[in-house]
Amino acid sequence: MPKKPKSPCRFRGCPELTEEKYCEKHRKLESHYYNKYKRDPDTYKRYGNRWRRIRQLYIKEHPVCELCERKNILRPVEEVHHIVPLAKGGTHREENLMSLCKSCHSRITVANSTS
Repeated sequence: MPKKPKSPCRFRGCPELTEEKYCEKHRKLESHYYNKYKRDPDTYKRYGNRWRRIRQLYIKEHPVCELCERKNILRPVEEVHHIVPLAKGGTHREENLMSLCKSCHSRITVANSTS
C-alpha cells in the first residue's frame, strides 16, 4: 500500500514536510506545551514512574495486541489500555489492563467517549 504524501508541519511558519502533524523539531515543543498547559495536572499523579514500570512489565507479558490476536492477527503492542479508566475508579492492576495496537486503542477510546 502506498504511503500518504508528506504534508507541511502544523507549527506556524514551519516549511518542513512531515508524515505526522509536526516535524521532528517541533514535535517535542508541542508535546511540552500540551503537557504543561492543556493536560489535566492530576494526570502526572496517575501516570508517573510507577505506571511506566507497570506498563513495561505488562508489555513484556503481553507483546501482541489482544484484540487483533482474537482475530488471528499479530500486531505489536503500542498502548496499554485501562479497561475501567482511572478517572472512573479503575486501577493499574493487571485485570484492568489490556495491550493494544494504536488503531484498536483509538477505536476503543472513541467508543467509550461517545457512550
